[in-house]
Amino acid sequence: MSDPRPVVAAARRSPFGRYRGGLSHIRPDDLLAEVIRGLVAAVPSLDPASIDDVYMGDSNGAGEDNRNVARMSALLAGLPVTVPGVTLNRLCGSGAEAIVQAARAVRSGDIDIAIAGGVESMSRAPYVLPKSDNVLDPKMRLEQTTVGWRMVNPAMPKHWTDSLGECAQRSAEARGITRLEQDEWALRSQELAAAAWDAGCHEGFVMPIADVTTDESIRRGTTLEGLSALKPAFTKDGSVTAGNSSTLNDGAVATLITSQAGAADLDLEPLGLILGSAVVATEPDDFATAPVYAVRKLLARQGLSFEDISLFEINEAFAAMVLTVLHDLPEIDRAKVNPNGGAIALGHPVGASAARVIADTCRTLRRNGGGLGIATACIGVGLGIAVLVEA
Repeated sequence: MSDPRPVVAAARRSPFGRYRGGLSHIRPDDLLAEVIRGLVAAVPSLDPASIDDVYMGDSNGAGEDNRNVARMSALLAGLPVTVPGVTLNRLCGSGAEAIVQAARAVRSGDIDIAIAGGVESMSRAPYVLPKSDNVLDPKMRLEQTTVGWRMVNPAMPKHWTDSLGECAQRSAEARGITRLEQDEWALRSQELAAAAWDAGCHEGFVMPIADVTTDESIRRGTTLEGLSALKPAFTKDGSVTAGNSSTLNDGAVATLITSQAGAADLDLEPLGLILGSAVVATEPDDFATAPVYAVRKLLARQGLSFEDISLFEINEAFAAMVLTVLHDLPEIDRAKVNPNGGAIALGHPVGASAARVIADTCRTLRRNGGGLGIATACIGVGLGIAVLVEA
Protein backbone atom coordinates (compact mmCIF):
# COMPACT_ATOMS: atom_id res chain seq x y z
CA MET A 1 0.00 0.00 0.00
CA SER A 2 1.40 3.44 -0.90
CA ASP A 3 2.36 5.78 1.93
CA PRO A 4 0.15 8.92 1.89
CA ARG A 5 2.02 10.81 4.61
CA PRO A 6 3.11 14.27 3.39
CA VAL A 7 6.80 15.09 3.08
CA VAL A 8 9.06 17.98 2.21
CA ALA A 9 10.64 16.32 -0.81
CA ALA A 10 12.92 19.18 -1.86
CA ALA A 11 13.54 22.83 -0.97
CA ARG A 12 15.23 25.93 -2.33
CA ARG A 13 15.44 29.50 -1.15
CA SER A 14 17.00 32.77 -2.12
CA PRO A 15 19.61 34.39 0.07
CA PHE A 16 17.83 36.79 2.39
CA GLY A 17 18.75 40.26 1.19
CA ARG A 18 19.14 43.29 3.41
CA TYR A 19 16.52 46.02 3.35
CA ARG A 20 17.42 48.07 0.27
CA GLY A 21 20.23 45.60 -0.34
CA GLY A 22 21.24 43.28 -3.14
CA LEU A 23 17.77 41.92 -3.90
CA SER A 24 15.85 45.17 -3.52
CA HIS A 25 15.73 45.80 -7.25
CA ILE A 26 13.81 42.55 -7.83
CA ARG A 27 10.03 42.51 -7.66
CA PRO A 28 8.58 39.95 -5.21
CA ASP A 29 6.80 38.04 -7.97
CA ASP A 30 10.05 37.81 -9.96
CA LEU A 31 12.04 36.82 -6.89
CA LEU A 32 9.67 33.99 -6.05
CA ALA A 33 9.49 32.94 -9.70
CA GLU A 34 13.26 32.54 -9.78
CA VAL A 35 13.21 30.32 -6.69
CA ILE A 36 10.36 28.23 -8.11
CA ARG A 37 12.35 27.75 -11.30
CA GLY A 38 15.35 26.71 -9.23
CA LEU A 39 13.31 24.16 -7.31
CA VAL A 40 11.82 22.64 -10.46
CA ALA A 41 15.24 22.51 -12.13
CA ALA A 42 16.63 20.67 -9.10
CA VAL A 43 14.10 17.85 -9.60
CA PRO A 44 14.52 16.73 -13.24
CA SER A 45 12.12 13.84 -12.68
CA LEU A 46 9.30 16.30 -11.95
CA ASP A 47 6.87 17.05 -14.77
CA PRO A 48 5.75 20.64 -14.06
CA ALA A 49 2.31 19.79 -15.47
CA SER A 50 1.86 17.33 -12.59
CA ILE A 51 1.98 20.11 -9.97
CA ASP A 52 -1.55 20.33 -8.58
CA ASP A 53 -1.24 23.68 -6.84
CA VAL A 54 1.15 26.38 -5.64
CA TYR A 55 0.65 27.59 -2.05
CA MET A 56 2.56 30.71 -1.01
CA GLY A 57 2.68 32.87 2.09
CA ASP A 58 2.89 36.64 1.66
CA SER A 59 2.13 39.10 4.43
CA ASN A 60 1.84 42.29 2.41
CA GLY A 61 -0.10 41.92 -0.83
CA ALA A 62 -0.43 45.66 -1.27
CA GLY A 63 2.18 46.13 -3.98
CA GLU A 64 3.93 44.24 -6.74
CA ASP A 65 2.96 40.91 -5.19
CA ASN A 66 -0.36 41.85 -6.77
CA ARG A 67 -2.86 40.13 -4.46
CA ASN A 68 -2.10 36.54 -5.51
CA VAL A 69 1.67 36.29 -5.80
CA ALA A 70 1.53 32.48 -5.88
CA ARG A 71 -0.32 32.47 -9.19
CA MET A 72 1.66 35.39 -10.62
CA SER A 73 4.99 33.79 -9.77
CA ALA A 74 3.95 30.37 -11.07
CA LEU A 75 3.20 31.98 -14.43
CA LEU A 76 6.41 34.02 -14.40
CA ALA A 77 8.38 30.87 -13.52
CA GLY A 78 7.13 29.23 -16.70
CA LEU A 79 4.94 26.61 -15.07
CA PRO A 80 2.07 25.46 -17.27
CA VAL A 81 -0.91 27.81 -17.18
CA THR A 82 -2.94 24.86 -15.87
CA VAL A 83 -1.07 24.98 -12.52
CA PRO A 84 -3.19 26.95 -10.00
CA GLY A 85 -1.88 29.15 -7.22
CA VAL A 86 -3.17 30.47 -3.90
CA THR A 87 -1.65 33.08 -1.59
CA LEU A 88 -2.07 32.83 2.18
CA ASN A 89 -1.58 35.42 4.88
CA ARG A 90 -0.94 34.47 8.49
CA LEU A 91 1.57 37.31 8.81
CA CYS A 92 4.91 35.95 10.13
CA GLY A 93 3.51 32.41 9.95
CA SER A 94 2.41 32.66 6.33
CA GLY A 95 5.13 30.44 4.87
CA ALA A 96 4.46 27.73 7.43
CA GLU A 97 0.73 27.99 6.82
CA ALA A 98 1.34 27.45 3.10
CA ILE A 99 3.35 24.29 3.76
CA VAL A 100 0.81 23.00 6.28
CA GLN A 101 -2.12 23.53 3.92
CA ALA A 102 -0.26 21.83 1.08
CA ALA A 103 0.56 18.90 3.37
CA ARG A 104 -3.08 18.59 4.45
CA ALA A 105 -4.21 18.48 0.82
CA VAL A 106 -1.69 15.73 0.09
CA ARG A 107 -2.71 13.73 3.14
CA SER A 108 -6.41 14.03 2.27
CA GLY A 109 -5.82 12.84 -1.28
CA ASP A 110 -7.03 16.08 -2.84
CA ILE A 111 -3.67 16.63 -4.50
CA ASP A 112 -0.50 14.66 -5.21
CA ILE A 113 2.16 17.35 -5.64
CA ALA A 114 2.39 20.99 -4.61
CA ILE A 115 4.95 23.74 -4.36
CA ALA A 116 4.68 25.65 -1.08
CA GLY A 117 6.63 28.40 0.63
CA GLY A 118 6.58 32.15 0.87
CA VAL A 119 7.96 35.47 -0.28
CA GLU A 120 8.41 39.00 0.95
CA SER A 121 10.10 42.06 -0.51
CA MET A 122 10.13 44.48 2.38
CA SER A 123 12.36 46.85 0.41
CA ARG A 124 9.67 47.26 -2.23
CA ALA A 125 6.64 47.47 0.04
CA PRO A 126 4.64 50.46 -1.17
CA TYR A 127 3.10 53.37 0.61
CA VAL A 128 -0.68 53.38 0.29
CA LEU A 129 -3.14 56.23 0.41
CA PRO A 130 -6.42 55.27 2.08
CA LYS A 131 -9.58 56.65 0.55
CA SER A 132 -11.34 59.32 2.54
CA ASP A 133 -15.03 59.77 3.24
CA ASN A 134 -14.54 63.46 2.44
CA VAL A 135 -13.84 64.95 -0.98
CA LEU A 136 -10.33 66.46 -1.18
CA ASP A 137 -9.71 65.68 2.47
CA PRO A 138 -6.64 67.70 3.62
CA LYS A 139 -5.97 65.13 6.37
CA MET A 140 -5.28 62.24 4.00
CA ARG A 141 -1.87 60.65 4.61
CA LEU A 142 0.24 57.86 3.18
CA GLU A 143 0.61 54.66 5.20
CA GLN A 144 3.76 52.52 5.08
CA THR A 145 3.17 48.81 4.45
CA THR A 146 6.65 47.44 5.21
CA VAL A 147 5.89 46.02 8.64
CA GLY A 148 3.49 46.37 11.54
CA TRP A 149 0.02 47.82 11.88
CA ARG A 150 -1.50 50.07 9.22
CA MET A 151 -4.86 51.82 8.91
CA VAL A 152 -5.68 50.70 12.45
CA ASN A 153 -9.33 50.38 13.36
CA PRO A 154 -9.98 52.91 16.17
CA ALA A 155 -12.06 50.31 17.99
CA MET A 156 -8.86 48.37 18.76
CA PRO A 157 -7.48 48.97 22.30
CA LYS A 158 -4.31 51.07 22.13
CA HIS A 159 -2.06 48.51 23.87
CA TRP A 160 -3.00 45.88 21.28
CA THR A 161 -1.56 48.02 18.51
CA ASP A 162 1.72 49.06 20.10
CA SER A 163 4.81 48.25 18.04
CA LEU A 164 5.89 44.62 17.97
CA GLY A 165 9.23 45.50 19.52
CA GLU A 166 7.61 47.31 22.42
CA CYS A 167 5.25 44.40 23.04
CA ALA A 168 8.10 41.86 23.00
CA GLN A 169 10.01 44.12 25.36
CA ARG A 170 7.12 44.13 27.83
CA SER A 171 7.02 40.32 27.77
CA ALA A 172 10.73 40.16 28.54
CA GLU A 173 10.56 42.78 31.28
CA ALA A 174 7.71 40.92 32.98
CA ARG A 175 10.01 37.88 33.25
CA GLY A 176 13.11 39.73 34.37
CA ILE A 177 14.92 39.09 31.08
CA THR A 178 17.74 41.62 30.89
CA ARG A 179 19.26 43.63 28.05
CA LEU A 180 22.47 41.63 28.52
CA GLU A 181 20.65 38.33 28.04
CA GLN A 182 19.03 39.63 24.87
CA ASP A 183 22.36 40.86 23.50
CA GLU A 184 24.00 37.53 24.37
CA TRP A 185 21.30 35.70 22.41
CA ALA A 186 21.75 38.03 19.47
CA LEU A 187 25.52 37.40 19.53
CA ARG A 188 24.87 33.65 19.65
CA SER A 189 22.64 33.93 16.59
CA GLN A 190 25.23 35.90 14.63
CA GLU A 191 28.08 33.54 15.49
CA LEU A 192 26.12 30.36 14.77
CA ALA A 193 24.75 31.72 11.49
CA ALA A 194 28.22 32.66 10.26
CA ALA A 195 29.61 29.28 11.33
CA ALA A 196 26.82 27.42 9.50
CA TRP A 197 27.57 29.29 6.29
CA ASP A 198 31.29 28.62 6.70
CA ALA A 199 30.56 24.92 7.22
CA GLY A 200 28.57 24.70 3.99
CA CYS A 201 25.28 23.93 5.72
CA HIS A 202 23.26 25.80 3.09
CA GLU A 203 24.77 24.17 0.01
CA GLY A 204 22.06 22.82 -2.25
CA PHE A 205 19.42 24.92 -0.49
CA VAL A 206 20.28 28.60 -0.89
CA MET A 207 20.60 29.54 -4.56
CA PRO A 208 22.52 32.63 -5.70
CA ILE A 209 20.36 35.40 -7.10
CA ALA A 210 21.53 38.64 -8.71
CA ASP A 211 25.10 38.19 -7.46
CA VAL A 212 23.85 37.75 -3.88
CA THR A 213 25.20 34.45 -2.60
CA THR A 214 24.73 34.60 1.19
CA ASP A 215 22.32 36.08 3.70
CA GLU A 216 23.18 39.76 3.78
CA SER A 217 22.12 40.53 7.35
CA ILE A 218 24.75 38.37 9.04
CA ARG A 219 27.08 40.74 10.88
CA ARG A 220 30.44 39.06 11.25
CA GLY A 221 32.57 40.53 13.97
CA THR A 222 29.59 41.35 16.18
CA THR A 223 30.61 41.77 19.82
CA LEU A 224 28.77 42.20 23.09
CA GLU A 225 30.44 45.57 23.45
CA GLY A 226 29.07 46.70 20.11
CA LEU A 227 25.60 45.41 20.86
CA SER A 228 25.55 47.04 24.29
CA ALA A 229 26.33 50.41 22.72
CA LEU A 230 23.17 50.43 20.59
CA LYS A 231 20.30 52.68 21.61
CA PRO A 232 16.84 51.30 22.43
CA ALA A 233 14.77 51.01 19.27
CA PHE A 234 11.20 51.23 20.51
CA THR A 235 11.08 53.05 23.85
CA LYS A 236 13.41 55.57 25.49
CA ASP A 237 14.85 53.25 28.14
CA GLY A 238 13.97 49.88 26.63
CA SER A 239 16.04 46.74 26.18
CA VAL A 240 15.10 45.89 22.59
CA THR A 241 17.51 47.32 20.02
CA ALA A 242 18.23 46.93 16.33
CA GLY A 243 21.01 44.53 17.30
CA ASN A 244 18.84 42.07 19.22
CA SER A 245 15.93 42.22 16.80
CA SER A 246 15.42 40.57 13.44
CA THR A 247 16.01 42.67 10.36
CA LEU A 248 13.83 43.78 7.45
CA ASN A 249 14.58 41.60 4.45
CA ASP A 250 13.77 40.43 0.96
CA GLY A 251 13.58 36.70 0.26
CA ALA A 252 11.67 33.70 -1.06
CA VAL A 253 11.38 30.01 -0.18
CA ALA A 254 9.88 27.15 -2.20
CA THR A 255 9.45 23.54 -1.13
CA LEU A 256 8.12 20.52 -2.97
CA ILE A 257 5.34 18.85 -0.97
CA THR A 258 4.13 15.38 -1.88
CA SER A 259 3.54 12.01 -0.23
CA GLN A 260 6.14 9.42 0.70
CA ALA A 261 4.98 7.47 -2.32
CA GLY A 262 5.15 10.56 -4.51
CA ALA A 263 8.72 11.25 -3.43
CA ALA A 264 9.65 7.66 -4.27
CA ASP A 265 8.09 8.05 -7.72
CA LEU A 266 10.27 11.12 -8.24
CA ASP A 267 13.33 9.23 -6.98
CA LEU A 268 13.72 11.72 -4.12
CA GLU A 269 14.88 11.09 -0.57
CA PRO A 270 12.53 13.30 1.49
CA LEU A 271 14.01 15.99 3.67
CA GLY A 272 11.35 15.34 6.30
CA LEU A 273 7.89 14.08 7.12
CA ILE A 274 5.26 16.63 8.14
CA LEU A 275 3.57 14.99 11.12
CA GLY A 276 1.29 17.72 12.45
CA SER A 277 0.80 21.36 13.32
CA ALA A 278 -0.96 23.66 15.76
CA VAL A 279 -2.02 27.29 15.71
CA VAL A 280 -3.06 29.35 18.72
CA ALA A 281 -4.14 32.86 19.61
CA THR A 282 -3.65 35.08 22.63
CA GLU A 283 -3.92 38.79 23.47
CA PRO A 284 -2.59 40.68 20.42
CA ASP A 285 0.13 42.46 22.39
CA ASP A 286 1.20 39.19 24.04
CA PHE A 287 2.26 37.59 20.75
CA ALA A 288 5.72 36.74 22.12
CA THR A 289 4.18 34.02 24.29
CA ALA A 290 2.10 32.45 21.51
CA PRO A 291 4.76 29.86 20.51
CA VAL A 292 4.64 28.58 24.10
CA TYR A 293 1.00 27.59 23.71
CA ALA A 294 1.48 26.37 20.14
CA VAL A 295 4.32 24.02 21.12
CA ARG A 296 2.45 22.67 24.16
CA LYS A 297 -0.71 22.14 22.09
CA LEU A 298 1.23 20.35 19.36
CA LEU A 299 3.04 18.04 21.76
CA ALA A 300 -0.19 17.18 23.57
CA ARG A 301 -1.97 16.33 20.32
CA GLN A 302 0.90 14.15 19.18
CA GLY A 303 1.29 12.42 22.55
CA LEU A 304 4.91 13.54 22.82
CA SER A 305 7.13 15.06 25.50
CA PHE A 306 9.83 17.70 25.22
CA GLU A 307 12.43 14.96 25.62
CA ASP A 308 11.20 13.39 22.38
CA ILE A 309 12.20 16.47 20.37
CA SER A 310 15.77 16.68 19.04
CA LEU A 311 15.58 20.18 17.58
CA PHE A 312 13.59 23.37 18.10
CA GLU A 313 13.74 26.05 15.40
CA ILE A 314 12.22 29.22 16.83
CA ASN A 315 11.89 32.15 14.44
CA GLU A 316 13.83 34.95 16.10
CA ALA A 317 11.62 37.98 15.65
CA PHE A 318 13.31 39.45 18.72
CA ALA A 319 15.73 38.01 21.25
CA ALA A 320 13.20 39.18 23.84
CA MET A 321 10.58 36.95 22.24
CA VAL A 322 12.81 33.85 22.01
CA LEU A 323 13.91 34.26 25.62
CA THR A 324 10.30 34.71 26.68
CA VAL A 325 9.47 31.37 25.05
CA LEU A 326 12.44 29.64 26.66
CA HIS A 327 11.59 31.16 30.05
CA ASP A 328 8.05 29.79 29.84
CA LEU A 329 9.21 26.44 28.43
CA PRO A 330 12.06 25.50 30.78
CA GLU A 331 11.76 21.93 29.51
CA ILE A 332 13.59 22.97 26.32
CA ASP A 333 17.33 22.38 26.29
CA ARG A 334 18.74 25.59 24.81
CA ALA A 335 21.46 23.63 23.04
CA LYS A 336 18.66 22.19 20.85
CA VAL A 337 17.47 25.65 19.76
CA ASN A 338 18.50 27.31 16.47
CA PRO A 339 21.89 25.58 16.20
CA ASN A 340 22.60 27.39 12.92
CA GLY A 341 21.49 30.82 14.07
CA GLY A 342 18.15 32.45 13.50
CA ALA A 343 16.36 35.43 12.04
CA ILE A 344 18.32 37.98 14.07
CA ALA A 345 21.26 37.07 11.83
CA LEU A 346 19.69 35.38 8.80
CA GLY A 347 16.92 37.92 8.36
CA HIS A 348 13.14 37.92 8.49
CA PRO A 349 11.37 38.42 5.14
CA VAL A 350 8.01 38.00 6.81
CA GLY A 351 6.04 35.87 4.34
CA ALA A 352 8.99 33.55 3.74
CA SER A 353 10.49 33.17 7.21
CA ALA A 354 8.36 30.38 8.66
CA ALA A 355 8.83 28.31 5.51
CA ARG A 356 12.59 28.74 5.96
CA VAL A 357 12.28 27.59 9.58
CA ILE A 358 10.46 24.38 8.54
CA ALA A 359 12.95 23.62 5.78
CA ASP A 360 15.90 24.24 8.10
CA THR A 361 14.39 21.98 10.75
CA CYS A 362 14.14 19.13 8.24
CA ARG A 363 17.57 19.72 6.79
CA THR A 364 19.33 20.02 10.15
CA LEU A 365 17.68 16.88 11.51
CA ARG A 366 18.64 14.94 8.41
CA ARG A 367 22.23 16.20 8.58
CA ASN A 368 22.41 15.15 12.24
CA GLY A 369 21.11 11.63 11.65
CA GLY A 370 17.36 12.13 12.05
CA GLY A 371 14.82 12.63 14.80
CA LEU A 372 11.83 14.81 15.59
CA GLY A 373 11.87 18.58 15.33
CA ILE A 374 9.51 21.47 15.96
CA ALA A 375 9.51 24.64 13.90
CA THR A 376 7.65 27.49 15.56
CA ALA A 377 7.03 31.19 15.10
CA CYS A 378 5.34 34.04 16.88
CA ILE A 379 2.93 35.98 14.70
CA GLY A 380 1.62 39.51 15.01
CA VAL A 381 -1.82 40.15 16.48
CA GLY A 382 -1.31 37.45 19.10
CA LEU A 383 -0.93 34.33 16.95
CA GLY A 384 1.52 31.42 17.03
CA ILE A 385 2.21 28.36 14.90
CA ALA A 386 4.18 25.17 15.49
CA VAL A 387 4.92 22.36 13.03
CA LEU A 388 6.22 18.87 13.87
CA VAL A 389 8.55 17.17 11.39
CA GLU A 390 10.57 13.98 11.35
CA ALA A 391 13.74 13.25 9.39
